[in-house]
Amino acid sequence: MSFLPPELAQAQARIERVAADFGLNFFRTVFEVVDFDQMNALAAFGGFPTRYPHYRFGMEYQQISKSYEYGLHKIYEMVINNDPTYAYLLEGNTTLDQKLVMAHVYGHADFFRSNLYFAHTNRKMVDQMANHATRIRRYIDRLGLERVERFIDACLSIEDLIDPAAVFQRRRPRAAPERLDEQPEPTVARMPAKGYMERYINPPEYLAEQQKKLDARKQEAQRFPHKPERDALGFLMEHAPLENWERDIAGIIREESYYFLPQRQTKVMNEGWASYWHSKIMTQHVLTDAEVIDYADHHAGTMATTAGRLNPYKLGLELFRDIERRWDRGQFGPEWDACEDMAARASWDRKLALGRQKLFEARRIHCDATFLDEFLTPEFCQEQGLFISKQDAKSGKIEVSSREFHEVKQALLFQFTNGGRPVIEVVDANFGNRGELCLVHRHVGVDLRWDWAQDVLANLAQLWRRPVRLETRRGSKPIRLGHDGKTVTEEALVEPAA
Repeated sequence: MSFLPPELAQAQARIERVAADFGLNFFRTVFEVVDFDQMNALAAFGGFPTRYPHYRFGMEYQQISKSYEYGLHKIYEMVINNDPTYAYLLEGNTTLDQKLVMAHVYGHADFFRSNLYFAHTNRKMVDQMANHATRIRRYIDRLGLERVERFIDACLSIEDLIDPAAVFQRRRPRAAPERLDEQPEPTVARMPAKGYMERYINPPEYLAEQQKKLDARKQEAQRFPHKPERDALGFLMEHAPLENWERDIAGIIREESYYFLPQRQTKVMNEGWASYWHSKIMTQHVLTDAEVIDYADHHAGTMATTAGRLNPYKLGLELFRDIERRWDRGQFGPEWDACEDMAARASWDRKLALGRQKLFEARRIHCDATFLDEFLTPEFCQEQGLFISKQDAKSGKIEVSSREFHEVKQALLFQFTNGGRPVIEVVDANFGNRGELCLVHRHVGVDLRWDWAQDVLANLAQLWRRPVRLETRRGSKPIRLGHDGKTVTEEALVEPAA
């Protein structure tokens, strides 16, 4: 049950009925009105009323509170992916704002329950977060705040080094490694030949080359891990020489990171979907004549864009509307793609009325990267005025560098692939046969920040208890960064032959 004044409770009941009639599917949704201080605290905790004690939450609270006091931002709502779904309304908002927020929340609640990328998330995460907080507080009581907090710092610096695909894979139990003395030495197969023909049928040069290949395969088979491991935090949790309490805390950080992962992967879709439905619900069923102007003003403020920044609400809403229009008019498929007549494309309308069906399908199976890859079109980019900008080296001014569709699309995909974070993989846990950890930065359009990279390597060395290496690129040159827990090293690498 929601803890709302009678007027808002009636508005919630009406909005919930309308949302259900539109076909939205959501868990029971509980609203609570909180003051700005409580809302800021909830925002600092990631929306949860209880989290483990750590100074970063206090820092975030101070930043959010100052921003609110200076009038730089205002949090209207907050919603938690949980069963039941919890949502918070800001005390002091007008009744119109509260109704708009409730309609928006039901869009989020449907997305949380229906989108494929949220299917693995713990639907009782409010209780689990409280459990995590209790466990960590016990470690603090036993080991001291500074020691536990320092370890949490190290884990938080790599909380994004997880594998987004892992939630869709079934992990097989690791097979016990064969003992080396039980493995026969690989030998090159020789063709039977008489003595005087041996050097012609089995040339020594050929045999030596094949033996080198066999030795290389054996060495590769002994590499650990056997294939690059994207889930660096999970790898350290399993294989680093951690104490039991450290392993437990690393598991807590990793579990929470996987819980928040889909929200990073679907920011544009999630906000666009909620904005689409609050617009439908409010304008078609809830608004009174006296509220229309204020609603339009507040909605426009949410959708506003500023120079150099992408508004996920605006981009997601407009793309969902474009999908609905295209599938209603039949502007898809081979016939549409083959049409080059601009007048015919402008008036194209097959009256298929498939838009709403396509919206629900897209909401169910896509994340931001696949959503943009699938539905972004040259016409949409032109209508929305999307472009790429960069700073001019001489004048220092921000200038438009390209409006080409393929370049704009590529820039967007780079921004939303892996949440705009660099892709890092563990490739060797016994680098140089010295027990050192080696990672590789897979460059997919996202560069490293060198100051952050050095700090993260220092924390990795703390967790691994031995030196750590990271292969990456500085500009066009391959390099290997290293950290032994005290000093940073950098060495140039030879570019592999094409």
